[in-house]
Amino acid sequence: MQSLLGEISHPTPGSGISYIVTHDGKPVVLPSVGGINYNVRIGDLIYDLAGDHTEPAVSIKYVGEEKSAKDFNAALNIYACIGNEVRVVSGEAKGEKGHVTGKHGGIEHVIVDFNREVMDKMVVGDKMQVIGLGTGLKLLDYPEIIVMNIDPNLLEKIEITELKDHCLEFPVTHEIPAKIMGSGLGAMQTYSGDYDIQLFDEAMVREYGLEDLRFGDFISIMDADSSYGRIYKPGAVTIGVIVHGTCVCSGHGPGVVTVMTSTKGKIIPKIQSDSNLQKYFSL
Repeated sequence: MQSLLGEISHPTPGSGISYIVTHDGKPVVLPSVGGINYNVRIGDLIYDLAGDHTEPAVSIKYVGEEKSAKDFNAALNIYACIGNEVRVVSGEAKGEKGHVTGKHGGIEHVIVDFNREVMDKMVVGDKMQVIGLGTGLKLLDYPEIIVMNIDPNLLEKIEITELKDHCLEFPVTHEIPAKIMGSGLGAMQTYSGDYDIQLFDEAMVREYGLEDLRFGDFISIMDADSSYGRIYKPGAVTIGVIVHGTCVCSGHGPGVVTVMTSTKGKIIPKIQSDSNLQKYFSL
């Protein structure tokens, strides 16, 4: 267990400019990443929001003037795991606790969920201590399954069933084909950052029932291997968590952080509508 430090980031336009050009060529101005999102939390639908790459609840990063600040933020994003306890250590909300619900690549934010009354006490710049636990976790009886980015205490709460042939059955809300995955492909590691689901084809959204995706959903990506980066591989399975909202620009969509993957297909998804982080956090 390690102490990791971050502070609430200021909201920023994800593209660095006012306008975002949508996949069909329309310029729009929308709220984007960072800050405190008072009305968006895990368990909420990703649709029906005027936003782009929306991060639910609170977004943090390491901010400092020292030369190592970028490295320290990289450490926060690598070592923080979904389910880690977060303690507020400055400001009016000092002493309150939440949980890590995701990580967002590119902007390099760690995303944390708190009760609304706690968020009402917060301001940009308040500092958080993440109790980092989970990096390096292995399932010793399942050598063909790689686990990452998840607190072992959270993993123990999930209704995972042990099957024959060293397989695990994992509850998910949706099965998603690798062919609609976008931004995040080509990454050389999956211990930080995320992997976007493209939702621009309405027929595909209907076919796979993706109209009710929620922040915090556990989902499976079929024929996707995330062992050492993100690749298409027939038979492989990746389990992840929806960490940020849908997007309007080409190649992007709701972000997924990998928590488990098997290049040999040793993970068997089981559809379960309540397989969401909200179920496991008392927030």
